[in-house]
Amino acid sequence: MKAKVGLIFWGVALMFVMASCFKGETYPDEPIISDANVVVTNDSAVLTFSFTDGDGDIGLADDELDAPYDSASYYHFNLYLEYFEKQDAGGWEPGLDAEGDTIVFKYRLEPIIVQGKKKGIKGTMDVVINPFYNAASPESDTIKYSVKLIDRALNESVVIETDPIIH
Repeated sequence: MKAKVGLIFWGVALMFVMASCFKGETYPDEPIISDANVVVTNDSAVLTFSFTDGDGDIGLADDELDAPYDSASYYHFNLYLEYFEKQDAGGWEPGLDAEGDTIVFKYRLEPIIVQGKKKGIKGTMDVVINPFYNAASPESDTIKYSVKLIDRALNESVVIETDPIIH
């Protein structure tokens, strides 16, 4: 019986030693985004993308309004979706609103909190876009979005694009 208990003890001890040798995944401090996908439902769409962030600081609390996160700053928002339309002759062009300004959807994401996790985070994010296209534009039958994510330390992801969306 002693030999069996000893064998179990050493087996469990060996598992803990081996587990401590493996470190969690590490990621760069700037957000990395990939795999942007859009699913259309009536007049809205859901953009889903994967992300990692090495220092785990994606998102801004409602009370984070001092510079550089104040409402006049570019960094007040931390997710930018730029809207593009495919022109019949000219390729992809930024979509324009009624005033002639480029259409950009700006989001202020809440902090992502992972219990017991102090560093890098990984996951997927869903963002609702409503309306998802410019109904007033004759070129809005084929569209796409570019996506950029910014973390609290002002690290910006590389811009990625969705596949074309035909509706």
